[in-house]
Amino acid sequence: MPPVELTPEQARRIQLRAQGLLGRVASTHRGGGLRGDPGARRALGTLRHLGAVQLDTISVLARSHELVAYARLGAVGRSSVERAYWNGTAAFEYWSHAACVLPIEDWPLYAFRRRDYQRKGRHWHRTPEQACKEVLERLRSDGPLTATGLGGAKKGGEWFDRTDHKIAAEYLLATGEVVCTRRVGWRRVYDLAERAIPAELREQDLSDDECVTTLVARAGRALGVATRADLADYVRVRGEQVDGVIEATGLVPVEVRGWSTAWAHPEALAEVPRGRHRTTLLSPFDSLVWDRKRTQRMFAFDHRLEAYVPKAKRVHGYFTMPVLAGGHLIGRVDPAREGTTLIARKASVEPAAANTPGKAERAVAHLAQALREAAEWVGCDAVRVERIDPPALAAPLTAALN
Repeated sequence: MPPVELTPEQARRIQLRAQGLLGRVASTHRGGGLRGDPGARRALGTLRHLGAVQLDTISVLARSHELVAYARLGAVGRSSVERAYWNGTAAFEYWSHAACVLPIEDWPLYAFRRRDYQRKGRHWHRTPEQACKEVLERLRSDGPLTATGLGGAKKGGEWFDRTDHKIAAEYLLATGEVVCTRRVGWRRVYDLAERAIPAELREQDLSDDECVTTLVARAGRALGVATRADLADYVRVRGEQVDGVIEATGLVPVEVRGWSTAWAHPEALAEVPRGRHRTTLLSPFDSLVWDRKRTQRMFAFDHRLEAYVPKAKRVHGYFTMPVLAGGHLIGRVDPAREGTTLIARKASVEPAAANTPGKAERAVAHLAQALREAAEWVGCDAVRVERIDPPALAAPLTAALN
């Protein structure tokens, strides 16, 4: 049977639907101590729908993991998102696409990566054996602890502390002896996996191929339609690993004009994607856009994070957030906050919209809507735009905001 043929437009809509940005995200709740908090249940449903939500230390409007839930659910309470992810029973942190929060039931799927770290004997740095013993002893005797409680934190960003006990804790997390299922503020709370992960999950013994097969299949479901490189990037495995398991994933080959070989999840092809498009600001670490090459191919949008670029060399801003509307990435906003005012240090509308009569007006209306809704979500009662590109849209945007 010949592969299904899709246009790029069809592939884009399929991916938006699979990513929970076209139509409503399913709200699945299987425990997790979230009864009485519908926002937390929906946020957990979003996590399970996507498979992974990337974490990052930067907080402008909110932290990235909160923005991912907001983009799909609207004004879900930020405390509900925190409760969904870090209540100690529903999710855990580990290395997937990057440092991510993952559904607790996916613990067995990362055994292949834990074994790889064990073989290497290190994570980022040389692992001090004595410090590892001391960390495990402290956790057994004192219960869950932060890096500070373990005596392993220095002043500065927690992910970049490099004392022996912090290095040891991170290595033990990578190998699975230690796990993080809770945070206090932005600090990881380390616990013994034998205490924090349910026995029925710890006792599953999947082979490397079984782990990779399921993760690639999950990536296919989360993307709807994807190339080999897309699938590999979503869960950070090698392309040849995708090749080795693709036939066992249940994904089906499709042809998309202008793409290399691609696969789709059967459910994504079962019906035409329908529903309401989200109009929203996206975290630069959102799974819709975290792969720059995929974002360029899907949306003709050059997505770059400039937070780590010297200020003088930034083009769009420190924490530039793509603006999604009508199923397209129509512009960008570099946000900030001053008291109860949301500030757009720089806003821009993509040339394809800005230079087309009719499209420019719609883009401005969508940009104003995204700014107003984001402001309300984070408790701001005013929006101020300092600069817009092209400048001719300044007056229409001010009028739309007011």
